[in-house]
Amino acid sequence: MGEQNQTSAHQDAYAEEFPKIRDCPALYQFLLNKSLFIPLRPKEAPLYSKSSSPTERDNVYKYDHIDQRFVDERVAQFRDQTRRFLAGELTEDEFRPLRLQNGLYIQKYAPMLRVAIPYGLLSTTQLRKLAHIGRKYDRGYGHFTTRQNIQFNWPRLEDVPDILAELASVEMHAIQTSGNCVRNITSDHFAGVAGDELVDPRPYAELFRQWSTFHPEFAYLPRKFKIAVSGSPNDRAATLVHDIGVHAVRNADGDVGFRVLLGGGMGRTPIIGHVIRDFLPRQEVLNYFDAILRIYNRFGRRDNIYKARIKILVKEMTLPVFAGHVEAEWERLRGGAGTVPDEEIERLASFFEPPPYEKLSGDDAGFRSAVADNRAFGNWVKRNVFPHKVPGYAVVTLSLKKTGVPPGDATSDQMDAVADLADAYSFGELRVSHEQNLIFTDVRQKELLALWSELKALGFATPNIGLLTDIICCPGGDFCSLANAKSIPIAEAIQRRFDDLDYLHDIGELDLNISGCMNACGHHHVGNIGVLGVDKNGEEWYQVSIGGDQGEAASLGKVIGPSFAAQEMPDVVSRLIDVYVEKRHEDERFVDTVRRLGLEPFKERVYASAH
Repeated sequence: MGEQNQTSAHQDAYAEEFPKIRDCPALYQFLLNKSLFIPLRPKEAPLYSKSSSPTERDNVYKYDHIDQRFVDERVAQFRDQTRRFLAGELTEDEFRPLRLQNGLYIQKYAPMLRVAIPYGLLSTTQLRKLAHIGRKYDRGYGHFTTRQNIQFNWPRLEDVPDILAELASVEMHAIQTSGNCVRNITSDHFAGVAGDELVDPRPYAELFRQWSTFHPEFAYLPRKFKIAVSGSPNDRAATLVHDIGVHAVRNADGDVGFRVLLGGGMGRTPIIGHVIRDFLPRQEVLNYFDAILRIYNRFGRRDNIYKARIKILVKEMTLPVFAGHVEAEWERLRGGAGTVPDEEIERLASFFEPPPYEKLSGDDAGFRSAVADNRAFGNWVKRNVFPHKVPGYAVVTLSLKKTGVPPGDATSDQMDAVADLADAYSFGELRVSHEQNLIFTDVRQKELLALWSELKALGFATPNIGLLTDIICCPGGDFCSLANAKSIPIAEAIQRRFDDLDYLHDIGELDLNISGCMNACGHHHVGNIGVLGVDKNGEEWYQVSIGGDQGEAASLGKVIGPSFAAQEMPDVVSRLIDVYVEKRHEDERFVDTVRRLGLEPFKERVYASAH
């Protein structure tokens, strides 16, 4: 009888927010039996927790007791679900949605665990834990992804609960890194240090993380849902190719709010996002998100996986019609429980206070002298070092694109070494970019030469950021069961062809992105040169597009023609580059030349040479 009363109270608590649960006790009991409900926040706690505040200067959000309880209980829950599956008490169909919402895929050769790195921000304690997991439970490495996550490709299924417990010990998890739910929130990897920043997006990214994690109304959407946030006019978060993108803006009165973008995405049907609202008051952002997802949940298709994304719904309904539904729903929610008070933003912002910078006069004389005297160091500074808003400091990108190494991969030993370097040079913090590189955000200029020397020894100092060999690449057919073709060997072949740094620097800025299938995990649609693996009569071929771009002027590439065999790909890229070098105007990027000339000159050269 006591258990019955507890269940009833649990159901009543959910019913306060979601009345349909009260009306359908059979549905509630089914979900409860399948362990799809998670423990509720204590009734006194709001949607986002107000009970914690920074206790030490880690420059990352620190879990409070509610966060930690959620993660610990999810670990215990999944441990039992895994035990039941291995014992034959759950079928594969019953276990699949449970493992997916904990980031666990079954790939071509082994399980794959995707671990969330919220908005790409890591402490060195967390990175060392990832290194340990790779060493103990995997094959001694991890793969950083275009969603600012990390994947382990070889864990044993029976070890996954232990991995999740280890992650929980450093305030990490794999929750909602898969499944039809709101995925990891992504953001600008230069957040908080960029000179062009209107506001630091990290407090808002953390707000969105707390809102979306375990949100019971949006735990079973028609399809996966991705959100990116930018605090700068220069979009380094690829917001235009997300389901929701938010840009910080100011209105005529100087108030901070958001421009909201909707319905972007890649995959089988690539679409650039649309502006659904030019200015949204920042305190209303969660109410507006609720409105968008409720309309999507209500009208989104669940009968066809290829038509289930919100971008398809917006296209079919038209943006004005969809926006009308959202605005009407928002009017009902506006000023309600999801309204975010200024005090909450201030509390979250307190976790991201600037580190104790030295007061430096500006450019360090020794640094400038080293750049002038050491050509190799100067090349690295030119490509991998970026301006910092604080005088005397710099932002450093560690290239995970050394020729011969799969893009985005780092060994456990390398991760441990990077953690040591971040402690020594960057206040114990680092970032993951959606370009699959790592970033130290707070390096003194006077220490750049010493850092460069250590990164060279580690293999992370290739001076190619933003250049052709800084390739974005999914794991492809070497690992993924969905892939039509391998991606990694194509990336390596292209990198080897363009391994001459002088020629690479002469070519200039060029994004080359590779995906092994139409899911576009390698972002090929927005590559200046995009490569897509396709199946052609059981053989691996590659379709090439040009003219794509990310950022605030995002565009989708156009396919140049029939696909190519794997061994042809380095020659194809070489011919595309030859046309660009011959016909470019001074200081004109590859993508700008394509936009000016169109596809024809490139097609003619590539296909004339191929026959």
